[in-house]
Amino acid sequence: MDNISPNFYETLLDNLYDGVYFVDRERRITFWNKAAERITGFTKGEVLGKCCADNLLRHVDNRGNSLCQGACPLSHSLHDGQFRSASVFLHHKNGHRLPVAVGIAPITDTEQKIIGAVEIFRDNSATVAAMEHLKELEDLVYLDGLTKIANRAYLETFIVSKFNELQRLGWSFGVIFVDVDQFKPVNDTFGHQAGDLVLKMVAQTLLKNCRSFDLVGRWGGEEFLCVISKLKDEDEIIVIAERLRALVESSWVTLPDCSLHVTISLGVTLARLPDTPETLIHRADGLMYRSKVAGANRLTYA
Repeated sequence: MDNISPNFYETLLDNLYDGVYFVDRERRITFWNKAAERITGFTKGEVLGKCCADNLLRHVDNRGNSLCQGACPLSHSLHDGQFRSASVFLHHKNGHRLPVAVGIAPITDTEQKIIGAVEIFRDNSATVAAMEHLKELEDLVYLDGLTKIANRAYLETFIVSKFNELQRLGWSFGVIFVDVDQFKPVNDTFGHQAGDLVLKMVAQTLLKNCRSFDLVGRWGGEEFLCVISKLKDEDEIIVIAERLRALVESSWVTLPDCSLHVTISLGVTLARLPDTPETLIHRADGLMYRSKVAGANRLTYA
């Protein structure tokens, strides 16, 4: 073991599937492996020497609450030396929120004094399944060209299949109609290129934070539709919708001169046997409009 190369451990960490980074006592990043680059979009050169909370990962919980000020598990481990694990949502370089499972351990010197911490994290979304689904949609011309999620044609086909399951098997489902708030002023103020980045950010935040068997697609313009399957009760779809709203609110797109934040308004409803695809979408759209009238950045359920 005496002949091990000095770079052996760094090479080993760089070839792990999981993201790994080290911080010192001030939470400045001192190591960032290749998987961390792949998962977050941030390169080693962009993060080394910076605090992990400095406009980088900005972990939030499933309600969109920031963990960097007071509730950060890494900060707690630096303080008390305890090992921790958590499910959180990090900020990807492209702006969207990504669910990750993290594990944190303190780093000590020879005298057992805490000198830093290591965080290991893994993409918690169904990445492989999503990529396969993406390829299938692309092959069938069912992919939205800008946001790279399902387009309206595929959404309409999928909803028809969900109604068939509801009628034959009693499998419940619901829809979440999503509209980006104040989108026209975004385009008018920052330009259409910034508007496109916002749509991509919202699309990816919705996609990455729904379950693998749900469907997220672009309905048109700044409108999106989430088809939520296998529901145990009506509370479940409300919880999912509120999580999506909070995660979009806590996400942003980085422009040359500023960080651009947006919010969404949502209409949430379950499919009923008297419904048709048209009446279901019309009801969800109307509920979304009620959210707009009530002040936006909220959901309305019926």
